[in-house]
Amino acid sequence: MSLYVYAITKPSHPLRLDDLKGVGESPSELRVVHGDSLCAVVSEAPDDLSIARRDLEAHSAVQERLWSEGTSLPLSFGFVAQDEDAVRAVLEQGAEQYSQRLAELTDRVEFNVKGVQDEDALLQQIVEESPRVRELNEATREGRGSYEQRLELGQLVAQEVQSRHEALAAQIVAALRPLVYAENLSPPSEQYFVNASFLVDREKSEAFTEASRELGEQLPEGVELRLNGPLPPYSFA
Repeated sequence: MSLYVYAITKPSHPLRLDDLKGVGESPSELRVVHGDSLCAVVSEAPDDLSIARRDLEAHSAVQERLWSEGTSLPLSFGFVAQDEDAVRAVLEQGAEQYSQRLAELTDRVEFNVKGVQDEDALLQQIVEESPRVRELNEATREGRGSYEQRLELGQLVAQEVQSRHEALAAQIVAALRPLVYAENLSPPSEQYFVNASFLVDREKSEAFTEASRELGEQLPEGVELRLNGPLPPYSFA
């Protein structure tokens, strides 16, 4: 029987799992597979595993319980091993690496910070602050102007958006960096100009939360900073 694997931890972890449900429509009981120095929390892998809310929530609930009561390495959703021997082989082959990472994560939590900016407000700022953009905007208003003018306007606006987003992202990361142990920066997207995960000492959680709140208040109008955490250290496992 193949096994669904939730996390890796040490045998000294409380491993209180009795009231939790695993993934699948008819989830099997959670249990622990022991290696020489580490162990893994597993359940029987269901045939109907899907990226659905039911299974994602079950996966997260197990990891959050484990993390709330001790240090663990949370695995990504969907990790399946052939059987217990395969799980033990993974634990033994990666024992040194996993033990080192568990030590690094002990008494630390993850925070995720995302930055969004109102597009209309940003474009208005660019028009007001860039004489050339303002000139081209007037020249091409209501379908007027040449193709070259419209092309230049689009290129200038795209460059301004990118440079302003990069500057804001750098400002945010630099302001929070003194409070963190490690950082993991995802590439910006159309939705978020900054998407950063930070590994923070648990005792600094309140300070990090407050610093993020204060930073959000200092950012330009139309910019919103969204904080999620504390979380299990998904991005650093």
